[in-house]
Amino acid sequence: MKKKIFIPFVLCFLVFFSNAQDKYFTKTGKINFSATAPSSPENIDGINKSVICVMDSKTANIQFSVLMKGFEFERALMQEHFNENYVESDKFPKAEFKGSITNNNSVNYSKEGTYTVKVKGKLTMHGETRDVESEGKLIVKGGKINAVADFAVLLSDYKVSIPTLVADKVAKTAKITVNCLLEPFKG
Repeated sequence: MKKKIFIPFVLCFLVFFSNAQDKYFTKTGKINFSATAPSSPENIDGINKSVICVMDSKTANIQFSVLMKGFEFERALMQEHFNENYVESDKFPKAEFKGSITNNNSVNYSKEGTYTVKVKGKLTMHGETRDVESEGKLIVKGGKINAVADFAVLLSDYKVSIPTLVADKVAKTAKITVNCLLEPFKG
């Protein structure tokens, strides 16, 4: 009798466990934002270390979410201008990306290594949503996955306007660098 109860329990556990291993998560990912113009004497760089990222290795879906007020800048005045004048953080508190890895079948999630991936999806920032595509890397090591990507964002596409007074200091295109160390989801 105990055997009859135990076997279905083990099978249910194995099914749940295998599904859980397909999902990876972090809430301590990093996004660097750089909008330094080539002629600018000062760096306009921000970093956010509280990026939430969820990835499903089976479906290839990936999603990032970041609170705009979480970006930290070298100077407090830059941070204030970033939040109040440019991205209007009170009105548009977060940016998010929802998409998928288009060449997911080229990644062996059970084998350590570095895999070049292509990601395609929609980036929403400052109330605007645009299609984006980027190449990145998934580094599989020790049961974790490090997701790394660089891409450029044309600020005018997201209706982020730069005042003429500082136009020579702020680049029209911002460079975004994503680095998220994902661990198996334990939910």
